[in-house]
Amino acid sequence: MSGGGGRPEPVRACLVAGGLYHDIDFARRELLDLLGEHDRVRTTVRDDWEDADAIGGADFVVSYTCDVRPSEQAQEHLDRWVRRGGRLVALHGTNSALEVGGEAGVVSPRCFPGFANTLGSQFVAHPPIEPYEVLNIATDHWLVAGIDDFVTTDELYLMEHPEPDELDPLLTTDWLGRADGFVESDWTTGSGRRLVQYLRVLGEGAVLYNTLGHCRGHYDMEPLRDWWPTVDRCSWELPQYLELLRRAIRWAMGADS
Repeated sequence: MSGGGGRPEPVRACLVAGGLYHDIDFARRELLDLLGEHDRVRTTVRDDWEDADAIGGADFVVSYTCDVRPSEQAQEHLDRWVRRGGRLVALHGTNSALEVGGEAGVVSPRCFPGFANTLGSQFVAHPPIEPYEVLNIATDHWLVAGIDDFVTTDELYLMEHPEPDELDPLLTTDWLGRADGFVESDWTTGSGRRLVQYLRVLGEGAVLYNTLGHCRGHYDMEPLRDWWPTVDRCSWELPQYLELLRRAIRWAMGADS
């Protein structure tokens, strides 16, 4: 689409980046750099879901959050926005709600059912960070075509899916075991297939969810810990992940190949 004089019109993006236990500054900066590769993209940045005007006025939304819980009104607004044609690229902890600090471990409260339904998932737990293989099971889909199976060292997300039959899996991994440190720690039964990236079509719009991309700096575990000994970048260091993000942004802008 072009504006006056044949000039292309801008594409309005909203980046929602905020929350706990992650280096949100790093993720925000990296995502703004990727969005900035497209001259037409003009980005508004928010740290939660409550600005209905910013989200409603966007052509697409990218989110990187952890334990950022939208109000009921914000959940309803986001769902309507997607169903009317919005595209949401949801990354890593967007689907998480955490209660940390109890002796029994971390609790993942089911506190935003509408949001989880829109996203297609809710985080429940993850095992300790360690290498695992990401499997490309949709090699004919342009969002992942040409990306071979790869090994990453990242948080392996264990999730619930309100409507699993409505998801289009793109990347998966296979894992059975225990997620020590979480109340819901026993994941030793079942098929072991875990979604890593999937599409959820919803009305006229869609959600593209990628669970990879943990990042953490020295100060990001406050108030639980004053100092974290390492700087963790996980999948952000892999060219495959950056390529997946670039394709996700193109998809969000309306591309289909």
